[in-house]
Amino acid sequence: MTEISKFRSLGRSNRRQFLAGATALGVGATVLGAPRIARAAGDVKVLNWQGYGTDEAWSVDAFHKATGNTVTHDYYNSESEMITKMRTNPGGYDVVVTNCAWNNIASKEGLIQPLDPAKIPHWADLNPAFRDSPLLNDGGKPFGAAWVWGITAIAYSTDVFKESPATLATLWDPKLKKRVALRDDGIEAVSFGAIATGQDMNHPADLAKVKAKLLELKSNVALLWSSEDEWNKQFAAKAFDISVYWSGSALRSKTQFKLPVGYYVPKEGGIGWFDGLAVVKDSPNPDGAHAFINWMIDPKFYVEWATKVGAPASANPKAMEALPDSDPSKSFYSDQEAIKRLQFMAPLSDKEKQDYSDLWAEVKTAFAG
Repeated sequence: MTEISKFRSLGRSNRRQFLAGATALGVGATVLGAPRIARAAGDVKVLNWQGYGTDEAWSVDAFHKATGNTVTHDYYNSESEMITKMRTNPGGYDVVVTNCAWNNIASKEGLIQPLDPAKIPHWADLNPAFRDSPLLNDGGKPFGAAWVWGITAIAYSTDVFKESPATLATLWDPKLKKRVALRDDGIEAVSFGAIATGQDMNHPADLAKVKAKLLELKSNVALLWSSEDEWNKQFAAKAFDISVYWSGSALRSKTQFKLPVGYYVPKEGGIGWFDGLAVVKDSPNPDGAHAFINWMIDPKFYVEWATKVGAPASANPKAMEALPDSDPSKSFYSDQEAIKRLQFMAPLSDKEKQDYSDLWAEVKTAFAG
């Protein structure tokens, strides 16, 4: 496969890709009877990862001029922290970015409300595979608007690796002692451990095998990172050479921060994901929230975001089509062989999440020993 470092990337963890954190970084219990937060009419408060599309200054300024709504933000470092923030701050948010594996958790807990597609003019343009997915719909009602999708795979230093690696096994290479970074996230770590051992990443049959495989990384792991900002700073300081990373973030690291970042999807596979935009149950400004969601899935915003900054793939095919023909992401997203190697995130049971969290805690303790 063509080296993915050449392509405008797929996203987050996310993403921003992306991915579920097993341990809340905020308060874990619901605060009953918490007071509503007084806010000015016309405010749209967004809860998201920092630096992930919704807080681009040029975009929120243009949205304000077009609609009169002022956008402000609060941030989370894991999806479990996102859930905690909504639980403990009723009336504090209008829009939340939810990962596909967490949207139904939020809807079933009553933290987000059904969307009104009539208030989202670009709704009909969304890819039905994402828009109508049961991961964004609950009880026949849409609780999330498909926004972007992408991959969590492997980023590396092009100063160190003159050719792109091809396998996940590279992380275990004895030559990379103290040169590997992982995100400090139990579900993501277990997912890659499952992929590395040939298992279903969402429901691995043999967690002991996953644990043993992750423990084999002890001598190679130099850093457990938790945010894109931390990743960039540590990579720039040459603290590591290769890392699990969100592909959209890898692109931003390369284009915005001029870091020597390459990116690839291992032959064993990577993590696929998609993110939605939801309206929080107690939103003081649901109309403004719907207007902001429509703004985020508008091809005009997406093309500017993708070309100025770097973005995951849009769930709106018209947005992808509107990219310049010279944009390399068009080639990337047509690479069906890479996409076939992905395992897409799916909801986990409470027991599975606890098992992943416990396993990761044990592995981290071993790493520190």
